[in-house]
Parts: sequence; C-alpha cells; structure tokens
Amino acid sequence: MSYCYQGQAAPALIDFSATVAPGEYVAVVGANGSGKSTLAGLASCLLLPVTGTVLVSGVPTWSVRKDLKLRSKIGLVLQNPDNQIVAATVEEDVAFGLENLGLPREEMRRRVEEALSITGMQELRLSPPHRLSGGQKQRLALAGILAMQPELIVLDEPTALLDPVGRRELLQWLTDLRSRMPATIIYITHHLEETMVADRVWLLQQGRLVADQPPPVLYTQYRDLVREAGLSLPPLLELVHRLRRGGMPLPGGIEQIEPLVNALCRLLS
Repeated sequence: MSYCYQGQAAPALIDFSATVAPGEYVAVVGANGSGKSTLAGLASCLLLPVTGTVLVSGVPTWSVRKDLKLRSKIGLVLQNPDNQIVAATVEEDVAFGLENLGLPREEMRRRVEEALSITGMQELRLSPPHRLSGGQKQRLALAGILAMQPELIVLDEPTALLDPVGRRELLQWLTDLRSRMPATIIYITHHLEETMVADRVWLLQQGRLVADQPPPVLYTQYRDLVREAGLSLPPLLELVHRLRRGGMPLPGGIEQIEPLVNALCRLLS
C-alpha cells in the first residue's frame, strides 16, 4: 500500500507490504521524513491508504473506522500525552473511553483497576493529570488505551518528550505489559537502543521498507544499511562492533550490558 498527503508530489509511504502476527512486538525506525508517523496513522485507522489495503484482524481499516467496537480494538499512544488527556483525575481519564463504549459500571471499574495496576498508577488515581511528570502522563495515556483491551497498540515515538529516566521507565512498563496482556505492539522510535526488546524491526528509508529483521541481525549483518538510512547503531552494539574490529574476541549474541561486562571480565582475567 501507499500513501500521499494532499498537496505533496512525493508519496510519504511507497509500496509498503508487511504483516504483524498476533502478540508480536514490531519496532519501526527511520530518519525524519522516512514515513514512520504516516505508518502509525495508517495502522491506527487515522489515515486510509491511497492504494492498497490495510487489514486489522482481517478487516480493512476503512471498515474498522465505521464500527466503534472494532475501532476500540486499536489503541494509539502519541508523542505528547497532553493531546490524549481529557479528564480531571487519572481515574476518570482512564475510564473516558469506556464510557463512550457504554459498558456496564462494574465492567468499567474492573478494567480501570486492571489498567491502573498494569501501569503502576493506582496510587495516583485521584491526582489531576496536569500535576504528573512526563513519564507518568505517558503511562496514563497507555492506561487509557489498555482499559479498552485493544488487540493492537501503536506507539508513535512515545519517549520523544521524556528524559532518560522516563524513557527507561516506559520501556520497562511495555516489557512487563507483554507478560500480562497479549496485545500486538507497533512501536515507532528514532532511538534504536529502544528496539532491542522487539521481535522484529522495520527500517524505513524515504517512504520504503528497506529491512525487516530481528534487532541483533539488523544491527550486525545490515549495519551499513542502517547507516545509509541516516541512523546510528545502538551505542552498546556499536561498542561491541568496535571492540571486535580492534581484535577483542567477543562471543556472539551480546545485546545487553551485563553479557558484555561478563565477557570482558573473562577475557581480561
């Protein structure tokens, strides 16, 4: 499928074709203008393709847009959580989408409680959202999405406005989420180190999908392609690559700092 914004000559996304399995975690990376946010809009039904079809659970997105219950199966978390917060308290904000679905009160309470528990926001349930930190606001936005029990969650650069601590916290919540909820995740980012927990990475360049690989494969066997797309390798993998190039016989499969430290200690002891 392809997409072109009105008034622009060049398509934002060109001949894109890929699938995501239920429960899979796919990260999307690319330089500015590569088509990442356009892909987020297409996956979340905000945009419809100019050519081709986007299917969610086998249903075309033009049909999903017309059905509120189907549309609630897709959750979108934006860069700026302030654009998604609408209520006076954390608890009320999480319940907002459920009220639109007309769910029974008991079911609403159960879902709100579960979403607050998953995101660690129970103690802040009565707090006004404007007093939350950036990381807490992003967790609130995620809680509101989780309460809808979506089959697909699209996160469009959710850590872009967070400091390093907030970024680490949000990524940890997403990792924990996978063990508690079987949602499919499409995670869009320009921080390649955030993609290491994904099952696969889609690399976009000038609107085209140029690679679809597990993170370790993409950042080792296809690192030249990553650089051609205007991106830098995750710092840890760049360090491992330079150490090997300098003659350090490091074992394969090093993706985290602990295995690297252990390997270096063994070699230097």
